[in-house]
Amino acid sequence: MPPKNDPGAISYLVLRVTGGEVGNSSALAPKLGPLGLNPKKIGEDIAKNTKEWKGLKVTVKLTIQNRQATVEVVPSAASMVIKALKEPYRDRKKVKNISHDGNITIDDVYEIARVMRSRSLAREFSGTVREILGTCRSVGCTVDGQAPEDLTEAIRNGEFECPSE
Repeated sequence: MPPKNDPGAISYLVLRVTGGEVGNSSALAPKLGPLGLNPKKIGEDIAKNTKEWKGLKVTVKLTIQNRQATVEVVPSAASMVIKALKEPYRDRKKVKNISHDGNITIDDVYEIARVMRSRSLAREFSGTVREILGTCRSVGCTVDGQAPEDLTEAIRNGEFECPSE
Protein backbone atom coordinates (compact mmCIF):
# COMPACT_ATOMS: atom_id res chain seq x y z
CA MET A 1 0.00 0.00 0.00
CA PRO A 2 1.37 3.49 -0.86
CA PRO A 3 2.29 5.79 2.03
CA LYS A 4 -0.28 8.28 3.30
CA ASN A 5 0.02 11.92 2.30
CA ASP A 6 1.20 14.34 4.99
CA PRO A 7 -1.92 16.40 5.87
CA GLY A 8 0.16 19.48 6.75
CA ALA A 9 1.92 19.53 3.38
CA ILE A 10 0.73 22.07 0.83
CA SER A 11 -0.05 20.63 -2.59
CA TYR A 12 -1.15 22.48 -5.70
CA LEU A 13 -3.45 21.28 -8.45
CA VAL A 14 -3.97 23.27 -11.65
CA LEU A 15 -7.11 22.57 -13.68
CA ARG A 16 -8.70 24.06 -16.81
CA VAL A 17 -12.45 24.45 -16.31
CA THR A 18 -15.40 26.23 -17.86
CA GLY A 19 -16.32 29.14 -15.63
CA GLY A 20 -19.52 29.06 -13.61
CA GLU A 21 -20.25 25.39 -14.34
CA VAL A 22 -19.99 22.45 -11.99
CA GLY A 23 -17.39 20.25 -13.64
CA ASN A 24 -17.62 16.53 -14.08
CA SER A 25 -16.81 15.16 -10.63
CA SER A 26 -15.70 11.86 -12.17
CA ALA A 27 -12.89 13.78 -13.92
CA LEU A 28 -11.81 15.38 -10.61
CA ALA A 29 -11.97 12.17 -8.56
CA PRO A 30 -8.63 10.59 -9.62
CA LYS A 31 -6.82 13.85 -8.84
CA LEU A 32 -8.56 14.68 -5.56
CA GLY A 33 -9.22 11.19 -4.18
CA PRO A 34 -5.64 10.47 -3.04
CA LEU A 35 -5.59 13.83 -1.25
CA GLY A 36 -8.69 12.89 0.75
CA LEU A 37 -11.03 15.49 -0.76
CA ASN A 38 -14.62 15.24 -1.95
CA PRO A 39 -14.68 15.89 -5.75
CA LYS A 40 -18.32 16.99 -5.74
CA LYS A 41 -17.75 19.65 -3.07
CA ILE A 42 -14.58 20.92 -4.81
CA GLY A 43 -16.48 21.09 -8.12
CA GLU A 44 -19.14 23.27 -6.49
CA ASP A 45 -16.44 25.52 -4.95
CA ILE A 46 -14.81 25.93 -8.37
CA ALA A 47 -18.18 26.81 -9.94
CA LYS A 48 -18.86 29.38 -7.19
CA ASN A 49 -15.46 31.06 -7.56
CA THR A 50 -15.56 31.16 -11.38
CA LYS A 51 -19.06 32.67 -11.59
CA GLU A 52 -17.85 35.93 -13.13
CA TRP A 53 -16.09 33.95 -15.91
CA LYS A 54 -19.33 32.20 -16.90
CA GLY A 55 -18.98 30.25 -20.13
CA LEU A 56 -15.25 30.98 -20.58
CA LYS A 57 -12.44 28.46 -20.24
CA VAL A 58 -10.32 29.53 -17.30
CA THR A 59 -7.43 27.99 -15.36
CA VAL A 60 -8.02 27.28 -11.67
CA LYS A 61 -5.31 26.68 -9.08
CA LEU A 62 -6.32 24.59 -6.07
CA THR A 63 -4.14 25.01 -2.97
CA ILE A 64 -4.70 22.03 -0.70
CA GLN A 65 -3.59 21.97 2.95
CA ASN A 66 -5.04 19.98 5.88
CA ARG A 67 -7.70 18.53 3.56
CA GLN A 68 -8.95 22.06 2.85
CA ALA A 69 -8.88 23.39 -0.71
CA THR A 70 -8.80 27.07 -1.63
CA VAL A 71 -9.70 27.95 -5.20
CA GLU A 72 -7.78 30.66 -7.04
CA VAL A 73 -8.71 31.72 -10.59
CA VAL A 74 -5.70 32.24 -12.88
CA PRO A 75 -7.21 33.77 -16.03
CA SER A 76 -5.41 33.42 -19.35
CA ALA A 77 -4.88 36.33 -21.71
CA ALA A 78 -7.44 34.95 -24.17
CA SER A 79 -10.17 34.62 -21.53
CA MET A 80 -9.50 38.18 -20.31
CA VAL A 81 -9.69 39.52 -23.89
CA ILE A 82 -12.99 37.69 -24.48
CA LYS A 83 -14.30 39.01 -21.15
CA ALA A 84 -13.28 42.57 -22.17
CA LEU A 85 -15.41 42.15 -25.32
CA LYS A 86 -18.45 41.92 -22.97
CA GLU A 87 -20.15 39.29 -25.12
CA PRO A 88 -23.36 37.70 -23.84
CA TYR A 89 -23.18 34.23 -22.33
CA ARG A 90 -23.56 31.40 -24.85
CA ASP A 91 -24.40 27.80 -24.11
CA ARG A 92 -21.27 25.97 -25.23
CA LYS A 93 -23.22 22.80 -25.96
CA LYS A 94 -25.47 24.52 -28.51
CA VAL A 95 -23.33 27.29 -30.05
CA LYS A 96 -20.13 26.13 -31.75
CA ASN A 97 -17.30 27.90 -33.65
CA ILE A 98 -17.85 31.36 -32.17
CA SER A 99 -16.16 34.29 -33.90
CA HIS A 100 -15.27 37.08 -31.47
CA ASP A 101 -15.37 40.01 -33.89
CA GLY A 102 -15.85 42.79 -31.35
CA ASN A 103 -13.76 45.84 -30.53
CA ILE A 104 -11.83 46.64 -27.31
CA THR A 105 -10.02 49.81 -26.30
CA ILE A 106 -6.25 50.16 -25.93
CA ASP A 107 -6.88 50.87 -22.22
CA ASP A 108 -8.43 47.39 -21.93
CA VAL A 109 -5.27 45.97 -23.53
CA TYR A 110 -3.10 47.89 -21.02
CA GLU A 111 -5.23 46.61 -18.12
CA ILE A 112 -4.93 42.98 -19.31
CA ALA A 113 -1.17 43.46 -19.83
CA ARG A 114 -0.79 44.74 -16.24
CA VAL A 115 -2.51 41.61 -14.93
CA MET A 116 -0.42 39.33 -17.18
CA ARG A 117 2.88 41.19 -16.52
CA SER A 118 4.07 38.79 -13.82
CA ARG A 119 3.56 35.78 -16.11
CA SER A 120 4.94 37.45 -19.23
CA LEU A 121 8.36 36.63 -20.61
CA ALA A 122 8.86 40.12 -22.06
CA ARG A 123 11.55 42.39 -20.63
CA GLU A 124 9.53 45.59 -21.01
CA PHE A 125 5.85 46.48 -20.61
CA SER A 126 5.56 47.22 -24.34
CA GLY A 127 6.52 43.59 -25.01
CA THR A 128 3.69 42.41 -22.77
CA VAL A 129 1.29 44.74 -24.60
CA ARG A 130 2.44 43.19 -27.90
CA GLU A 131 1.79 39.71 -26.47
CA ILE A 132 -1.78 40.76 -25.59
CA LEU A 133 -2.23 42.29 -29.07
CA GLY A 134 -1.18 38.93 -30.52
CA THR A 135 -3.83 37.27 -28.38
CA CYS A 136 -6.38 39.81 -29.68
CA ARG A 137 -5.40 38.83 -33.20
CA SER A 138 -5.86 35.11 -32.51
CA VAL A 139 -9.22 35.75 -30.79
CA GLY A 140 -10.30 37.80 -33.81
CA CYS A 141 -11.15 41.18 -32.29
CA THR A 142 -9.99 44.69 -33.17
CA VAL A 143 -8.37 47.29 -30.88
CA ASP A 144 -9.77 50.83 -31.17
CA GLY A 145 -11.07 49.96 -34.66
CA GLN A 146 -7.61 48.92 -35.89
CA ALA A 147 -6.20 45.49 -36.60
CA PRO A 148 -4.01 44.33 -33.69
CA GLU A 149 -1.11 43.51 -36.03
CA ASP A 150 -1.01 47.16 -37.21
CA LEU A 151 -0.70 48.34 -33.59
CA THR A 152 1.99 45.71 -32.91
CA GLU A 153 3.99 46.97 -35.90
CA ALA A 154 3.55 50.59 -34.76
CA ILE A 155 4.84 49.73 -31.26
CA ARG A 156 7.79 47.84 -32.74
CA ASN A 157 8.70 50.78 -35.03
CA GLY A 158 8.32 53.34 -32.23
CA GLU A 159 5.36 55.14 -33.86
CA PHE A 160 3.02 54.22 -31.00
CA GLU A 161 4.13 54.95 -27.42
CA CYS A 162 3.22 52.53 -24.60
CA PRO A 163 3.15 53.61 -20.95
CA SER A 164 6.10 52.43 -18.88
CA GLU A 165 3.94 50.24 -16.63
